[in-house]
Amino acid sequence: MNADLHAIQNLLARFANSFDLKDWDALCNCLSDTIYTDYSDLRGTPPEQMSNQRYAELRRIALQDLQTHHLSGNTEIELNDAAANAKVSSIIFRKNKDGQTLHTHCLYQFGLSKSSGQWLINSIVQKVFWSDGQTAIHAGIVK
Repeated sequence: MNADLHAIQNLLARFANSFDLKDWDALCNCLSDTIYTDYSDLRGTPPEQMSNQRYAELRRIALQDLQTHHLSGNTEIELNDAAANAKVSSIIFRKNKDGQTLHTHCLYQFGLSKSSGQWLINSIVQKVFWSDGQTAIHAGIVK
């Protein structure tokens, strides 16, 4: 396997695992200093640019009281020198302390760039296919 493809696959796995482990420093280390995000399908918020620190803090606030499990597959990666795009099919399982759940079936579209030999995520778009459960358990959903 191409070393860049392998590095990107590891980065995408580390990104997903950091949510489930509540490892917000690891999450920041997956991201470029500034990232573009579009979670409008799930959250009802407009797309925006933000720092990696702000991104991690918003996820910490929204997910701190939930158990999560991000499972991903069907990964497609397109390389173009020091840039890449990846599509990753995911299911996100969420459960609160009362046993209420919210599960989201989605496709992530990532933009990535390589700088100083390291791949980082610079763009995240989440396209939701459907969700099952109680949206009220997720503090980040505003719609």
